[in-house]
Formats: sequence, C-alpha cells, structure tokens
Amino acid sequence: MDLIRKLFEQSVSLSDNEWELFASKLSREVVPAKAVVLEIGQVENYLSFIEKGIIRFYIPKEDNDLTFSFSFQNGFVSAYDSFLSRTPSCYRVETITETILWRISYEALQTIYAETKAGNKIGRLAGEELFQKKARRELSFLNESPEERYLKMFKEQPHILQQIPLKYIASYIGITPQALSRIRKRIS
Repeated sequence: MDLIRKLFEQSVSLSDNEWELFASKLSREVVPAKAVVLEIGQVENYLSFIEKGIIRFYIPKEDNDLTFSFSFQNGFVSAYDSFLSRTPSCYRVETITETILWRISYEALQTIYAETKAGNKIGRLAGEELFQKKARRELSFLNESPEERYLKMFKEQPHILQQIPLKYIASYIGITPQALSRIRKRIS
C-alpha cells in the first residue's frame, strides 16, 4: 500500500488523514491467472490499482476473442465505462497472470470525493490515465500498421510480451496469429 501512496504523491499531496481515509477504503485481492474479474452483464463496482500482474479486456467470440486492452503493474484498471455509468459491461475482464489488486468500490470512492480534496484529484488522475490509454489505442489503429503497433508494444514493454500469449497480442493489434507470426519472422 505504501507504493500506492508514493505513486499518488508524485501528483498530489496527501495529508496523513486523507491517506488514512483512502487506505481504509482499499481492499487487497490476489487473483489467480486466467480468472474472470468482470463478466459480461455485470456492473463494474471497482476502480483498482495493479500492484502486480497483467489483465486483459476482451469480447469473447466463437473463433477468436477480440482483445482490445491490457492493463499492467503500477496502473489503474477498471471497466471504466461501466463503473461510471453504473450499467452492465459488454465485455469481459480477465487476469493473464496472477494479479494483486488494490480495489476501491464505487460507493467508497464517492465518499472519498465528498470528504477529501486529494480524493477528487486522485480520481481525476485515474480517469485521465484510463482515457489517455483508450485514446492512444484508437489513434494507433487509425495511424499505424499492425507491424508498427507490434513494434511499438515490443519497444515499450518487451518483458510483458513474454508473459502474454501470442494469440492475445495478435488480437490486440488486429491481426490473426498467423499474420503475427509472419511479422515476427520478418523483423527477427
């Protein structure tokens, strides 16, 4: 939990009282690999911070799932559209590796917003991080080829690629596993 405070304090000053209130609302959850964190049709009730692990967001399909996002260690994770609107999710959220989450419920976050100045800034920063991630992904699909998306992912987080099955990476960059195999062969 100290890690979370240190990361928050890079952007916002927290009094001990504000931190104690915030920390009292967090719950730690260890989730095994390949566990569903949020099922289609459920409302997202948590904004979480990933202490360790990898999570993927996808739409299950009969032939190939459509993976559209990953979340990694030291980042926020949430089916944020469902979290904000309080409506059922139309996609599934699942761990890839064993994952440690620090979670705050929607109701607890509303309390933090109402009772602290820092809480509003933390919530805004989490929302901004999730929005920027979504915007980068959309722009990537509009401006980059699948090979460029793969190379960018490889350059930014090469260690992560070793932990994510290639079929998920292929789906994420919008191609088949066979096409990814050809890209990997071409650039090696």
